[in-house]
Order: sequence, then C-alpha cells, then structure tokens
Amino acid sequence: MSAALIQIQGLKTHFFTSEGVVKAVNGVSFDIPKGKTIGLLGESGCGKSVTALSIMRLISDPPGRIISGSIMFEGEDLLDFSQSRMRGLRGNKIAMIFQEPMTSLNPVYTIGDQIGETYRTHHDMSKKDSLKQAAEMLQIVGISSPHKRIYEYPHQLSGGMRQRVMVAMAMVCQPELLIADEPTTALDVTIQAQILDLMMELQEKMGMAIMMITHDLGVISEVSDQVVIMYAGEVMEYASIDTLFTEPLHPYTIGLMRSIPKLGAKFKVGKKSLEEIPGLVPNLIRMPPGCLFAPRCPKFVERCLQSRPPLFVVNEGHGAKCWLVEEDAMK
Repeated sequence: MSAALIQIQGLKTHFFTSEGVVKAVNGVSFDIPKGKTIGLLGESGCGKSVTALSIMRLISDPPGRIISGSIMFEGEDLLDFSQSRMRGLRGNKIAMIFQEPMTSLNPVYTIGDQIGETYRTHHDMSKKDSLKQAAEMLQIVGISSPHKRIYEYPHQLSGGMRQRVMVAMAMVCQPELLIADEPTTALDVTIQAQILDLMMELQEKMGMAIMMITHDLGVISEVSDQVVIMYAGEVMEYASIDTLFTEPLHPYTIGLMRSIPKLGAKFKVGKKSLEEIPGLVPNLIRMPPGCLFAPRCPKFVERCLQSRPPLFVVNEGHGAKCWLVEEDAMK
C-alpha cells in the first residue's frame, strides 16, 4: 500500500440551520494514498461532496462549519491554515473538478482567460504567456484547435469539451491530489469513458492521487484502487476495489451491489427483478440512536436499533461499521 498523501481523522462538518444542526459529515476518517485513486461512493446526500469541500476548505460559514477533526497534508493540518495560505494551496497542490462545468465556468470570460488565471495566480506569468500555456493545456486534454478555443466562451462548447476544460484547469499546476466530484454526470456514456480515460492517463503521467466522488459503481470499478462507502455522513465500509466486489461486508454495500442492473435482465416497474434498498436515508438533524442503516437493513437485530457500531477492522485495509462483522474482526 502506498504511503498516505492525506490523512483525514474524525472529520465533522455540520450546518447550523433554523431547524437544527445538519450533521453532513460526522466523524469521517480515511487516507488518500500517494499516486492512487480512492473512490468515495454513496447515495446523494451522504456527505461525499461536503467531505471534498472540507478538504478544500470551501465550506460556507455560515451556515456550515468544520467543528472537529484533522486533515493532515505534508505533516500539517489543513484546518490550521489561514485563508491566504489555503488560496496558495488550492489549484496548486490540491485541485478540484466540480460536478457541473457549466455552473463552474464563468460565462462572461473566455476559456483562455479562465485557464490562464490559474497560471497567473500561481506563477509569475504575463497574460500573453498564460494564454499560450492555456492553449497547450487544451491540446493535452484532447481539445481540437486549442488556439481558437481559448477565445471562445463556455456556452460555445459541448458538455464533454467543457468537462475537458475543467480537467485542463485542474491540471495546470500538476497537483498532488485531484478531487473529482461526479466528473461524468450528465455526459453520455461514450464521453464519460473518454473523460475517465483522460484522467487516468494524466494520473499516470503526473503521478498524482485522485479522489473520485460518485454514486456509480461502474465508474468506481473502472478507476479506483480503494473505495470508501459513505452513508448519512459516516464511513460504512472501506476496502480495496478487489476486496469490495468479492467480499463486501456491510449490508448497505451489499444492497448497492445488488441494485446494479444486470446485462440481459428484464426489468419491470414494481417487480422484484431490479432490487432496491427499501426505505429512506435518515434525517441528518434527528439521527436514530443505533446503526444509521438499521431501519433499512434486512439483517438488523435488536442491538442494531439501540447501539451504534464502531468501525471494525476485519483485515488490513478492510473494515466495516456493522455489528454483524464484529466476530470476524475479533479473529
């Protein structure tokens, strides 16, 4: 296993609303290995994006606030960094691709200006030179006629091209960590594959780590070395990609696996052909006292409803937050 680039311990990010405290991320811990891809997987609203924004220190205060935990990077806790120091780190050593490029790109600035700004922010470079570098970066990410594209605006590009622009902006300073938040959402499957291939190619060239945020098990299986399963703001299971698909431990993980459509199967609405996880995600303001997944779990026992399990380590690199795996962890 590679050494950790970032170590996240006990991270809690809460949002303070008129209805109560939303515990969006509630005691999350995991490592991001150097040069590897870690997948953050879970349903919408489970805390994946908030975890990423916490690493980048982009949580809006108010209403959100990181209330405890640590994010260790190169021997220092990012939570102790001043805002000015974080601005020097963002886009330089840690970069992020946001979920929707059309809302992430500024509609009134050209593509070249937006990529060039990253060069000018982190390097002593003129606007002319930054535009030249922007064109070279567009060529690297596979955009044709890059010297023409730098003078175009986001609305003049297709969805796939805008996503490539986002990759280009993130790669400008060859970051040590790339956080990709649902980078293939709203793209057709052919373009999805191209974007993922591009990211893996750039990772191999630059040796960077990637944190891939998605709810798509297919994407996770294609690109990840390790996987962290999140549910209701907590880590439910973590494992290597091979272990996760061959020996899933948590009932939630198993439910996600079973909900994958099978090639050639016939699915009908209201039938059991396509399995689903019954019930709803718990209210993050009023959490249940026991296991967060217990109300939806087909294997729950009385203990699950009354007491919240810790994260049991079953094997090196594999753990799950479930009372059912306690005996395996004690062996």
